Amino acid sequence: MHLFSAQQPPKGQEVSALLFEKGPIRVERIVSNGYASPPGFWYDQAEDELVFVLQGEGVIAFPDGTEKTLRQGDSLYLPAGQKHRVARTSVTPPCLWLCLFFPATDSSC
Repeated sequence: MHLFSAQQPPKGQEVSALLFEKGPIRVERIVSNGYASPPGFWYDQAEDELVFVLQGEGVIAFPDGTEKTLRQGDSLYLPAGQKHRVARTSVTPPCLWLCLFFPATDSSC
């Protein structure tokens, strides 16, 4: 599978594809075309996530009102339990995310 050969979803939507999964580790490719999480929706995952933007731009919002803009080449680590949402993504080009999910690390060490 070629990372950049994903089908572009209709405007305002996104599509994801599972690229790899072994045990508790998985890698997903997500293409977001002007997408935003539904109002009031927050991701609250039990696993850690490392997000890379390969194309376009995406903005991640947090409950405290802060936002992090990610552009091509940027990455963001989201520890388990870190509530977040997609505030918006680019259309031209659509945002291409590469997301790695893995077991939560013990931050008490």
